[in-house]
Amino acid sequence: MRKATVLKFKRLFLQQRESVLYADKVLREDFSVSTDDRMDEVDQASSDAEQAMRMRLCNREVLYVKKLDEALRRIEDGTFGTCTECDEDIELRRLEARPTATLCVSCKEEEERREGMMATGRLHKSLGETFSRRYA
Repeated sequence: MRKATVLKFKRLFLQQRESVLYADKVLREDFSVSTDDRMDEVDQASSDAEQAMRMRLCNREVLYVKKLDEALRRIEDGTFGTCTECDEDIELRRLEARPTATLCVSCKEEEERREGMMATGRLHKSLGETFSRRYA
């Protein structure tokens, strides 16, 4: 992969990381629940649902920051754009669509086929590997 292309992705990852971390800071400041939100059962249920949604968003953003950090590490290692399964180059079109991709299209399709054939079906990646295996 050309050096200019890799630098473009590095800038993109750093910009997205900064954006997510800034949004996370703002979200955490809004995370507190005031006593006015707990006036009756309906208000409390609404507040609880909103808080649960914020927590899910925070968890997704934490996972995304981890993916960004891994992609930045691969750039530093010189392995960015290389499939972790077959060591072939990942197509630029795939990286433009999914910049943190670690698998080429054919390896990703094979992974999805294997997941579909499992008795548990596709496990949620947001739960973490050990959690998914333990409770599936």
